[in-house]
Amino acid sequence: MDQNLSQYRIFYAVAKAGNISKAAKELYISQPAISKSISKLEDSLNTTLFTRNSRGVQLTEEGQVLFEHTRSAFDALSTGEQELKRIREFNLGHIRIGVSNTLCRFILVSYLKEFIVKYPHIKITIESQSTTHTMDMLEQGRIDIGLVAESRPLKNLQFLPVREIEDIFVATPSYLDNLRLREGADTDVFQVGNIMLLDKNNITRNYIDDYMSINQISANNLLEVTTMDLLIEFARIGLGIGCVIKEFVKEDLNSGELVQLRLDTPIHKRTIGFAYHTARTSKALDTFIRFCKEAS
Repeated sequence: MDQNLSQYRIFYAVAKAGNISKAAKELYISQPAISKSISKLEDSLNTTLFTRNSRGVQLTEEGQVLFEHTRSAFDALSTGEQELKRIREFNLGHIRIGVSNTLCRFILVSYLKEFIVKYPHIKITIESQSTTHTMDMLEQGRIDIGLVAESRPLKNLQFLPVREIEDIFVATPSYLDNLRLREGADTDVFQVGNIMLLDKNNITRNYIDDYMSINQISANNLLEVTTMDLLIEFARIGLGIGCVIKEFVKEDLNSGELVQLRLDTPIHKRTIGFAYHTARTSKALDTFIRFCKEAS
């Protein structure tokens, strides 16, 4: 488009008004300035846009074609301005969050509950999948923010820590009592017990595998479970010894329904937080990040 947008705005105003004098009043510019702008536009397009008569001006056939296009363009601009106004006034927006089922249930929901009350007009989409998939989607720009465990270098990503978690092994007292009664009081429960871990698609499983390898802990009877919820439930019913996140079974530990196994070397705590691209933020995402910082 070689012409200045202001020339099209003047053309549009004159075409709607059908009169240069009326258009000049609407635009708060002089009639000569309007006539000059129209002439420049006609010269640049090598087309006559208006015919003059005693009552004002009338669009030529070519002018009518241009008017239809300019009307669509200015209507679209007006719609965009109104949408921006609505976003500003009602805090509209859309946030796409990636999170694992475990972190969604035990951590994210508590943040969303308060956030939705405070910002009811911001749309939230949850992509529930493994942390590995969340990181891949984040790096590809398919989600805006991810709640993840900080377990690998976050290339080109900002990380907002919100909580520490601790991985522990738990079982029911009766399961451990029966295991030691059957195998002997000094037996290595990891060798003879039913050890329950998340499956290998989970980052937590990779973290625990590394820990067990470094500390020369091996499991002869291994049961792989797809979710942390199932892992906790299996431990509660006495199916075996489960590796779970301590913060998610606090009530069970306090009540004595589950007991924590003592380890010679405790598993190092991990940090959970929100990862996001600083270069891809939006007003809605900035609002969510600010909210999480204040809530943490």
